Amino acid sequence: MKKIPGLDISLNSQSKRIIDIKIEDEILDKLIFPFNKFNITALEYKPFTRFTIAKSLDDLTSNELSKFLNSITKDRETGCFIISPKKINSKIDDIFLVKLSTAISHLIGTPNHDSMAGKYYARFFVKHKDDSDSYLRKAYTNMDLHTDGTYVNEKTDWLLMTKIEEKNVEGGESAMLHLDDWEHCEDLFKDPVGKQNFTWGSPKSKNINYKVEHPVFSEDKEGRAQISYIDQFPEPKNMQQGIFLQKLSDALEESKNKIIIKLPVGSVIVANNYFWLHGRKPFKENKDLSRELLRIRGSFFIN
Repeated sequence: MKKIPGLDISLNSQSKRIIDIKIEDEILDKLIFPFNKFNITALEYKPFTRFTIAKSLDDLTSNELSKFLNSITKDRETGCFIISPKKINSKIDDIFLVKLSTAISHLIGTPNHDSMAGKYYARFFVKHKDDSDSYLRKAYTNMDLHTDGTYVNEKTDWLLMTKIEEKNVEGGESAMLHLDDWEHCEDLFKDPVGKQNFTWGSPKSKNINYKVEHPVFSEDKEGRAQISYIDQFPEPKNMQQGIFLQKLSDALEESKNKIIIKLPVGSVIVANNYFWLHGRKPFKENKDLSRELLRIRGSFFIN
């Protein structure tokens, strides 16, 4: 396993495809000063400041972290990492985690505009009561395996999610599935219906006033399967497409190779959006349940 000063790097206990990266205290302490240079408003209004704090983080690892994160995210054999402070202390609050997430994402690529939040990132709560129009905030419903960016025009190469806060939570673990570990991938990838154009819409809360068309499956440069799919947003044009989507949904949810991960507060998970699917298990009912998440998604740099 690669060694970078200030980082503790290991394979995730659930999957050798996921790399765990723990940031040592010495790095975190040195980040406080450059992070304090910019408040959240500056990061939101002046995109170049996001690159400044990303460079501060990279410099503390002799510019090795950016190379390492890109190599993981673009590698079909891995494609996912979980990075987090080795210890959570009083200095690591929600503002620090927004800045850390911003820095990590800007070592990989350029974030998309998140129309739901109107920023380059979105922060949202999952609570006991919910009247939203999407599974995103429905605590007691399984969030089925999916990829992000299915209903937008922007290219979505990767997804970052950070757990900012959690109170009175039982359940709600993350579910992950790599396409190359999915038992039914070859059969469904070969089905010609999966290569047809599907119409993808979105509920009002997403603030997207258009629909897009694209297939469920595409190929990478080596001819391997790539997927763009979420169960709530495709609008089948005929019986053939509707039945294909049901078959696909069942095959994903019944997979025996799903990875179930309990992510601690302060964890940042980043996954390649073409061959990793993600979801969430239901929470155990609790009227005081509260979880806050941060999301950034975007495209790789073009150098």
